[in-house]
This record gives sequence, structure tokens and C-alpha cells, in this order.
Amino acid sequence: MHKLVVLYPEPADPDHFRDYYVSNHLPLVTRMPGLLAWRYSFEVAATQGQTPYFAVFEAEFADAAAMTAARASPQGRQVAADVANYATGGAVVIHYPVQNGTC
Repeated sequence: MHKLVVLYPEPADPDHFRDYYVSNHLPLVTRMPGLLAWRYSFEVAATQGQTPYFAVFEAEFADAAAMTAARASPQGRQVAADVANYATGGAVVIHYPVQNGTC
């Protein structure tokens, strides 16, 4: 599995961010080809001190090639172009292969 994570710093208008993100952005995300699962939260907290992030988004793909293809697709390009409509604080995008652990 390959995970894409987007970390959002505090936006200029948090209410607009929340409303636009849920009503407009996430419906675009769900149309990305190869997307296996996704989740988000506006309740980001640091274990110590103040968190540098307002929101977080996670997407799961079968592998890096599937993620790359999804981001390069017309739907993926539309998702990327839409970020400027709500994320006035910017966005930090990271991705990585997931390693399974055992207990």
C-alpha cells in the first residue's frame, strides 16, 4: 500500500476552509482513479505544544504507481488545482510506502 498525506497549516478563514473542503473538494477527491480509501480530520492536535496544522488528509493507493497515475489523471489535476480555493495557509503533501508491523 502507498499513502498520500496532506497537512494543512491554519487558513485565513477556517470556516470557509471547512465548508469548501467538505462540500467541494472531497467530492473531487473521491473521483480519483485507483483511490482505495481516504480520511480527514479538522481535529489535529500535537502531543506537546501547539500543532502547526489545522487539518490532515490521508489517501491510500495500491502502490506508488497507482498514486502517481491518479495524481496525473484529469481528476487528480482537478483536485490539485482546487487546493488554492480553500487552503490559504498552503498545504504540505507527503507520500510513502506503508510497512506493516505486528504486535
